[in-house]
Amino acid sequence: MSSLAKQNSIIADINLAPEGRLKIEWAAAHMPVLNRIREQFEQDQPFKGLKVSVCLHLEAKTAYLAKVIQAGGAEVTITGSNPLSTQDDVCAALVEDGITVYAKYQPAPGELKALNIKALEAEPDLIIDDGGDLATILHGERPELLKTIRGGAEETTTGIIKLRSLENEGTLKLPMIGVNDAFCKSLFDNRYGTGQSAWDGIMRTTNLIVAGKTVVVVGYGWCGKGMAMRARGLGANVIVTEIDPIKAVEAHMEGFRVMTMKEAAPLGDFFITVTGNKAVIAGEHFDVMKDGAILSNAGHFDVEVNKPDMEERSESIRTVRKNIEEYQFKDGRKIYLLAEGRLVNLGAADGHPAEIMDMTFALQALSLRYVNEHYEEIGNHMIKVPFELDEQVARYKLESMGIQIDELSDMQKQYLQSWNV
Repeated sequence: MSSLAKQNSIIADINLAPEGRLKIEWAAAHMPVLNRIREQFEQDQPFKGLKVSVCLHLEAKTAYLAKVIQAGGAEVTITGSNPLSTQDDVCAALVEDGITVYAKYQPAPGELKALNIKALEAEPDLIIDDGGDLATILHGERPELLKTIRGGAEETTTGIIKLRSLENEGTLKLPMIGVNDAFCKSLFDNRYGTGQSAWDGIMRTTNLIVAGKTVVVVGYGWCGKGMAMRARGLGANVIVTEIDPIKAVEAHMEGFRVMTMKEAAPLGDFFITVTGNKAVIAGEHFDVMKDGAILSNAGHFDVEVNKPDMEERSESIRTVRKNIEEYQFKDGRKIYLLAEGRLVNLGAADGHPAEIMDMTFALQALSLRYVNEHYEEIGNHMIKVPFELDEQVARYKLESMGIQIDELSDMQKQYLQSWNV
């Protein structure tokens, strides 16, 4: 299997494998829930004889998920979902372990999509997708590759938006589980994972202080909540912009200033977009930003900060530090964009903490097994993660931390289920 993976894979350098293996081992040592599921998979072999293609940010924690699926009997192929988040040493280690990899850090223009297509040309039975990258290819230019696929699981808000759109149009062609909507994903991964890892990327890239600065968080979903919470903990003055009146009230009640993006633009020192939408920071906002403002994005695609509008206003663009592009506007102001406007927590850092991705990737593994067992009854629809899987992951996590909780007595259960007692 290892020799076949080496023969088929497209990676940067197989000689980087030892360093990548150390990274994967470190992640695995801090992922007790996924380790427990690996033991189950090794015994039950739920994917025996099946092919699984994975498209995710290809770093150490993702690599360990791929190895857990492989332990369940699958022939695994993996590709990257972002040109800046792939770690070449991790790719090499996976190939050494018999997993076929189509991924490189900073591939040539157009190469990322070509590598994604290669993962689908492996004719998988099941897929794990991120941002709907594989689903877009399957429903667009390569529908013939759908023929072998039983179904799959989607990681992100952006991908779920795409899949729901396909389902609403009646054009979704495979069963999918929206892992992002699970409690153990949105509550922990999106809030605590993004909140910590995005600031990790911003701070290690800029080497600037956050305390005393004004931070503008664009979007107050679960990721935005985490970003705002961590910014306040770092001593920042936090502004939230929103389009949802309910979330706006929530942000206000949490003690954050709430205003329009146009009002916030001249005030911010740091800007972080977490909406999953396009051009949420655009020309009219750049026109009033202060000199030295720093922009970053924690959404899946590099469209939230409108780069064409920045380029139009610039007389020069240069890289002033790794992952920092300086746009010098024609009026003399300098605005800085981190990680090309791509996911700052993965493009400029190592992504979410291992203990957080432990829960998310446990959900992915269990959801993939569920799809394989129930794809015929699910049909061409997108469903939520069954609650029993969500609860199972949470219980495993508590056990791994040595925490016990109470259980309802029979009398209490009866009381809660009755209206006349």
